[in-house]
Amino acid sequence: MPGAISAHGTLLKSGDGVTPTETFTTIAEVTNISGPALSTDAIDTTSHDSPNNHREFIGGLKDGGEVTFDINYIPTNPTHDASTGLLADYVARTLRNFQLVFSDSGNTTWSFTAIVTGFEPGEPVDAQLTASVTLRITGAPTLA
Repeated sequence: MPGAISAHGTLLKSGDGVTPTETFTTIAEVTNISGPALSTDAIDTTSHDSPNNHREFIGGLKDGGEVTFDINYIPTNPTHDASTGLLADYVARTLRNFQLVFSDSGNTTWSFTAIVTGFEPGEPVDAQLTASVTLRITGAPTLA
């Protein structure tokens, strides 16, 4: 029996910033999600006495990377619009908490703080209105 899990049903949610109990709202009409693109810098520690003429490395700073996703863009939807949605966050450069909720049986949730660094609408003649959105993670994501 395969152990693969369907990605259908994965949710991307944005927080309202209220403390102590923040409420997260699902971003409407998300179609494809990529990321976060996690990485760690490799610091070269090679010296003249490194064994076997091979480079040596230690881990440096970690980077949460970016999350990119596509939406069926609905300009009046409160999770998309310029008043309260992704466009509003882009204009105001808002740092916001997000959750990526996977579709596994445990609803594994990764949490992170990010800013909207890209919002690119697409208007094909033979398809729906879309947008590609980029979130840049700041700080350490919680991978639980």
